[in-house]
Amino acid sequence: MERELLITGIGGQGVQLAAQVLARAGALEGRSVMYLGLYGGMMRGGNTDSTVVIGDGPIEAPPVVSKAWSSIAMHDQYWAPIEAKLRPDGLVLVNDATFTAHINAAVTVIRVPATNVATDLGNSLGGAMVMLAAYAATTGIVELASLVNAMRESIPPYRTQHIEANEQALRAGWELLPAHTNPAWERSTTHA
Repeated sequence: MERELLITGIGGQGVQLAAQVLARAGALEGRSVMYLGLYGGMMRGGNTDSTVVIGDGPIEAPPVVSKAWSSIAMHDQYWAPIEAKLRPDGLVLVNDATFTAHINAAVTVIRVPATNVATDLGNSLGGAMVMLAAYAATTGIVELASLVNAMRESIPPYRTQHIEANEQALRAGWELLPAHTNPAWERSTTHA
């Protein structure tokens, strides 16, 4: 079984880091993983999207997926192409502070106060980490410990000053949504 996640936002929101952290967390748990980041030429404010596919066997999805089970939307500015790829009965988590568009797809939509939670923690750039952990908690796609370890591995040496704040953001996000209410797959003792 494979689960696809499309993450979208604008440059500077941490979309690429969140995707990399999830991909590493899946690999740490022994799953097959594919990660592809796409972004415009601007450093801040341009479109940024990532695809992460996590499976319990070899990945069969192509690098650019035509349909996806889930999405994290950090901003609505570049939302339309992502929405068109969602499968019916999929799952979408939206950043409550920056996503105001109406979602027409027949999916479950969960509004998450990711930016507000991160700001309350003193980490105004940590919204994507909050959102990622909320997604992982509600889907059970990976465990919190795997996210924290993957984040530590993903932060480059010149940004280590952000590790503690990102860990706080992950832990806060994990507590926002009830665990396993939108399961990615059945829980097993191997990946529990």
